[in-house]
Amino acid sequence: MVEVSPAFRRRLKVIPALITAEVRPVMEACADELVAMMQTLAPRDTGEGAASIGWTWGDAPKVAMVLDSLTAKKNAKDRIVIYAAGGDAFHMRFQEFGTVDMPAQPFFWPAYRALKAKIKRRIAAAVRRGVKKANV
Repeated sequence: MVEVSPAFRRRLKVIPALITAEVRPVMEACADELVAMMQTLAPRDTGEGAASIGWTWGDAPKVAMVLDSLTAKKNAKDRIVIYAAGGDAFHMRFQEFGTVDMPAQPFFWPAYRALKAKIKRRIAAAVRRGVKKANV
């Protein structure tokens, strides 16, 4: 069996906290960017639907329709939820996917697809920075 040094064990113990410290602000910036793009792309009859799009850590408000989430770990406190709440939020799903009488006017999925790779790269870079800080 290989003996692991106490210094290495100490480094391993601090890695999760260092990664969290690096990843959380990046996730917030990514969520801000994603929400801003969704709001820009959302149809604007009254503007209430677009204005109702937001994000929060953990669970969405009870009256919200969850659009998607960004998760760093399986821990809910490290999960950002993208939602639409209040006003015209209920109708946002019909705008996104359309109905029998109305063609789709997607805003969520185009924004998500446009930013998905960029978000993944930013989070991966933050994880690497956190691990590198443990090696110092």
